[in-house]
Amino acid sequence: MHSLPLEDMKVVIVEDEILLQKELKKQLQVYEEMEVVQCIQTVEEGIAWLSDNASSIDLIFMDIELADGVCFEIFEAIDLTVPIIFLTAYSEYAIRAFKVNSIDYLLKPINPKELAFALTKFKKSQRQAATGQIDLSTLKDFYTKSAGNKKTRFLVQSGDTYKYISINEIAYFHSEDKYSVIVTFDRHRYLIDESLHQLENTLPSSSFHRPTRNIIVHIKAVEKASKYFNSRLKLYLQPRPDFDVIVSRVKIKDFLTWMGSDV
Repeated sequence: MHSLPLEDMKVVIVEDEILLQKELKKQLQVYEEMEVVQCIQTVEEGIAWLSDNASSIDLIFMDIELADGVCFEIFEAIDLTVPIIFLTAYSEYAIRAFKVNSIDYLLKPINPKELAFALTKFKKSQRQAATGQIDLSTLKDFYTKSAGNKKTRFLVQSGDTYKYISINEIAYFHSEDKYSVIVTFDRHRYLIDESLHQLENTLPSSSFHRPTRNIIVHIKAVEKASKYFNSRLKLYLQPRPDFDVIVSRVKIKDFLTWMGSDV
């Protein structure tokens, strides 16, 4: 049992990465008095659930970027005064979020010691005064200025363990049923619960490109491109996927421009 006493804490996790949700819930199990009452993945779900239940919860862990938007859209829609600990992969976001009226921030992957520190800080703040409303204008401002930040790593599950993979290790992403698959240069495969559309918006465009609907490739994975039937291109990747990657005529120009860019 952890030494930090927290009485009857009802907690909500607003985070679109399922693996990170599970990892945070697992870490919070150390605090027996804390109960995770809801996990939320989207802005739409957050607005709906928090509109009816915010008054009954004590603390929110909230990612800044969600599956269908960014968290300040929730603040615009409802009058949310519950204390928040922001979750983020970007240190710039974290520093600015800390300066707003959040209790604290946690960088991904979440370190148990940092989680304990944030909860200790939260307890002290509860004894002193209520947190107050989020400064929405400041939150928007730091998000806009930091929008150039791109994802640099992914949390993946391998058996019973979690680990992070740098984007520099990833050869390509491809869609598989409702999931996406990470394929690394050393030929490992990992399922992640993010669509290619979401990935396309968070990966650095200098290194990654989406030449077809079902794949996003790293520049170093492209061995060559050759002319194909009906004025298309066929890509040869390393490691080789078990399907052909054919670039349509309308996407060839963008692909070749990306291939030749030195950004």
